[in-house]
Amino acid sequence: MSRKVLLVFLYSYALIFSAAKAIRFPNSWSKAHWMLDYRFGFIKRGLAGEIFGLFFQKNEFNIVLISSVVLAFLYILLVVIAVKETYRNTQDIIRKTVFYLIFFLSQYMVFSAHLIGYLDHIIFLLTILAVQLITHKKILMASLLMAISIFVHEISFFLMFPICFFAVIVNEIPNGQFSLKSSFTKGLLKKTAVFLFLPVIATAGILVYQELYGHDYHAVLFNYLKNIEFVGNKVAGSVSGAYTGKFSEYFADQGPHFFQRIFRSKASIMDGIPILFLLYTVYNIFRKIDIYLFLLLASITLFPLLLHAIAWDTYRIWTFPYMVLFLDFWILSSRFKNQTYPSQKISLFEIIICIISLLLVVFVPNILMDEEVERFSLFEKFLIVLPVFGVLYYLCKSPRKSF
Repeated sequence: MSRKVLLVFLYSYALIFSAAKAIRFPNSWSKAHWMLDYRFGFIKRGLAGEIFGLFFQKNEFNIVLISSVVLAFLYILLVVIAVKETYRNTQDIIRKTVFYLIFFLSQYMVFSAHLIGYLDHIIFLLTILAVQLITHKKILMASLLMAISIFVHEISFFLMFPICFFAVIVNEIPNGQFSLKSSFTKGLLKKTAVFLFLPVIATAGILVYQELYGHDYHAVLFNYLKNIEFVGNKVAGSVSGAYTGKFSEYFADQGPHFFQRIFRSKASIMDGIPILFLLYTVYNIFRKIDIYLFLLLASITLFPLLLHAIAWDTYRIWTFPYMVLFLDFWILSSRFKNQTYPSQKISLFEIIICIISLLLVVFVPNILMDEEVERFSLFEKFLIVLPVFGVLYYLCKSPRKSF
């Protein structure tokens, strides 16, 4: 059997295992989002429901269908990107394989299946498209796409924006010559300004609108949603509040918990250690790239954690750095595809942290939404994950022959 086929199996099996831990049908919260549009006037996050209503009748079956298609398409793209970038060249095959394996076993994959139907998945699909546009020097089109995504969900500012900004920087610098000085060249500043203009205007517009007029629609949205059979009064109230609340109110309510959620929550260990290990792995693979570029990468990876200051769903927010780092790694790998560095010996420290990270993403139960729990026991997880470690050992035993 081709070892490339084994690689596809490894990533796909890990993804399916992670998704199977908590996958379900879209919950009432996500269904309510698809039901909202501009029928009562402009509201934030209304664009996805508006476009959905143009092509489909708004009912529960179609929401489940579109949610499943979006998630499946995202999964396929992630596996394709991972396989392609793993064997782009034969350098650091082991580190690349471990990087992608931990990603597919990570909490992001668990929550992506558990939160099927959430608009986050659309944002990441749009991000992949925007990165492709940036790679092909279509900065203005990427900027327009990001501005549009702000109207799908304002979370784009914390997810799509940093990734695309990183792509603009990386694709405009000479190979391996990034520095603070090179980031202030006339050409780079011009393209960065072109890229930023539309998304910043869109974000500022929604922010100001929400502060001034957002609350005006609360009663209208609540009365509309509560009469939908698969939404109900409780969810109608929470969704209406989310759509009409002021960002300043979110910050006043959630901001005091920011540092606790970053440094003293269960996720600080459960997700923090694997995320830092993945960053360390990227540093080892691209170790000859300027340190300032790596620091920019690390900052962009952790940027979504700022959401802790305005949102309460701590465990969901901690999953975003995995996806941001995955896409940032893709951007670096694609940009520096012709550069090869001699593989550096894997240290004992790296092996130990790798094992700890694998144990954390595989065996520690995730705290899920709606008081649900993972469907596999500790022993079942151990049995199911055995093929993963078996294939990983086989591929790493003779990495250069593997590809």
